[in-house]
Amino acid sequence: MMLQSNSASETKAIGQRIGSQLKAGNVVCLYGDLGAGKTTITQGIASSLGINERDITSASFTIISEHEGTVPFYHIDLYRLHKGEASGLGLHEYFKSEGISVIEWAERAEDEIPEGCIKVTMTHTGDDTRDVEIEGMTV
Repeated sequence: MMLQSNSASETKAIGQRIGSQLKAGNVVCLYGDLGAGKTTITQGIASSLGINERDITSASFTIISEHEGTVPFYHIDLYRLHKGEASGLGLHEYFKSEGISVIEWAERAEDEIPEGCIKVTMTHTGDDTRDVEIEGMTV
């Protein structure tokens, strides 16, 4: 499914639509260049689970943030890692839990990602415009 966002609020709304359909154990993998809107869509997903979007920020040095909402929410931001460095993080423990995991920069943990994950690819196409391709679910 391909959607287009013309603003940060539209990107958050797409995230809310995704989040409203997620169930415990789901893993959402986010792909896109720096500034594509991965954190913004994560804020939308989190807000649909009862988490204040202000609590969702881009990684400085925190790779995994745990939040309590209607289900446990794990925001995994792999920006500071190189491809292959995620193997020691214990990601499988999060993926097997009763929570929902959202992974920014998921390409840096491809070998760790479970089959059946939801893939969201974001492409910056203009000043405020982004294409959002969603695989693995319909929103």
